[in-house]
Amino acid sequence: YYALICLNDGKKETMVDSRPSDAVAVALRVNAPIFVEETIMEQKSADELEEWLKNLKPEDFGNIM
Repeated sequence: YYALICLNDGKKETMVDSRPSDAVAVALRVNAPIFVEETIMEQKSADELEEWLKNLKPEDFGNIM
């Protein structure tokens, strides 16, 4: 999996490649919305997603936190 972080200063939008765990960490830290492609949600059940989130470790977030 991969993620994109969308940065927007009101004038310019920049997309930055990211690991999903880093993108989630940034979004949570700045209270930004998280968008997930429907095909991803169809592939993974809510239980699998919950299990993945429960198993995240602080080091999965790199230097974001």
